[in-house]
Amino acid sequence: MSDHAGAAPASPAQPRFSRAGARIAGAIPLHRGIALTGVSTVRMKSKLLQAAALVTTIAMVPVATGAMAAADTSTYREMDTFLDVYNRVKADYVDKVTDEQLIKGAIDGMLAALDPHSSYVDASDFDNLRIQTEGNYGGLGLTVSMEDGAVKVVSPQEDTPAGRAGIKSGDFITHIDGKLIYGGTLDEATAQMRGKPGTKISLTLVRPGRDKPIDVTLVREVIVQRPVKWEVKGDVGYININTFSEATGADTRAAVMAIDKSLGHKPLGYVVDLRENGGGLLTQAIEVSDAFLERGEIVSQRGREKDDIERYFAKPGDVAHGLPIIVLTDSGTASASEIVAGALQDHHRALVMGERSFGKGSVQTLLQLGPRTALRLTTARYFTPSGRSVQEGGIEPDIRVPQLSDPDYKSRPVFREADLRRHLINEIKSPDNAVLEEDTKDDPRFTATPESLKKQGVEDFQLWYALKTIARLGGPQQVAAVTQSMASNPPAAGKK
Repeated sequence: MSDHAGAAPASPAQPRFSRAGARIAGAIPLHRGIALTGVSTVRMKSKLLQAAALVTTIAMVPVATGAMAAADTSTYREMDTFLDVYNRVKADYVDKVTDEQLIKGAIDGMLAALDPHSSYVDASDFDNLRIQTEGNYGGLGLTVSMEDGAVKVVSPQEDTPAGRAGIKSGDFITHIDGKLIYGGTLDEATAQMRGKPGTKISLTLVRPGRDKPIDVTLVREVIVQRPVKWEVKGDVGYININTFSEATGADTRAAVMAIDKSLGHKPLGYVVDLRENGGGLLTQAIEVSDAFLERGEIVSQRGREKDDIERYFAKPGDVAHGLPIIVLTDSGTASASEIVAGALQDHHRALVMGERSFGKGSVQTLLQLGPRTALRLTTARYFTPSGRSVQEGGIEPDIRVPQLSDPDYKSRPVFREADLRRHLINEIKSPDNAVLEEDTKDDPRFTATPESLKKQGVEDFQLWYALKTIARLGGPQQVAAVTQSMASNPPAAGKK
């Protein structure tokens, strides 16, 4: 369970809600207030909170009484109808039902009628969000969601029991310890997967494209969030960002400096891996983008009203000093990750390589209702510096590179924002951001099989291809020129 940000400005006559709040862009839970640094912004809020979601950008704000929408006569008539149905169910339903059941169901139904990312956060969800954000719990390292009564894997965390077992984004969990969980709640499933570190748990998975279920036995571990990992591969710096939590911006800058120190000199360039990154804090997406940009707009968010626009800008100082950067994306790259990829792509600061991203371009605000309850409501859309909306269409890579190391990459169905029920429509469609059909023709450059790649020692073809591309570019070049060169003359694949 995991995802959003920005409330509209309050007018003196009818304030909507308090402006004290924070934004998130993807997969992070409620936490303590944090401060935003290193970025200049228009109408920037003073208090920032960490929140959680599946693929999003969030703000946390308390609801004020003045926020209530004006109710006209027709509204009262509709409420009368609702109460008639409510009373009839209470009186005549075959089984006894509680007020709590009916009210919770009505709230869930109301929000489900809006979009896939608006929801009511009850006490249990609230606690789950906090646990996930803080980490340090016994579990498997999975982010999961509910889809049509089934528990679906959003993303496995790297170097966790789930990641090492080969569980993949898009898998469905049907059984836990041999018991069918279909039709249960997401809270029940996550509670069963958590437990004392060192204890065993068995999962049965259904993977689209596979005929038979997959059974895996895992040992629970203490799951600690490590949002940024780095490594030196040859003369290239590799930075893996798996979520945008409150330290991701600082950790990314530290990773660049650690790579330089490890090499004893500047690398040929950097690969920033955003694959399977479902998002997180909007503030941290801005900080990561700012780390690699000298100037210019990073992202803007726009609410329902024409004047409800917030823009965020980079401050001078490129931590990579103009060296080539490649950003890796796939269908699991969502929300906050798409903000980073879009900003670096629009400023011609990086090549985006891999597969088209998820296409989550809306912003949610977490409106606190009580001590442990909240309303997660879609309040804005975000746009890249060039004015593109990634909603539905996602970020199209400059160089499309399939994951040839995955034997199922051709047969496994891919799910994106546009596949979700009641997803927001992209109102500013263009040839660049329309929902694109996938090109099903094989690229003659990419004919290697997983078996042949493994014999060459290539476990991750997309990463290998990115590293080879950086090595081919070599040296401190202006990426604007590099982008044009690579788009017209991409390197061939097949030789190690």
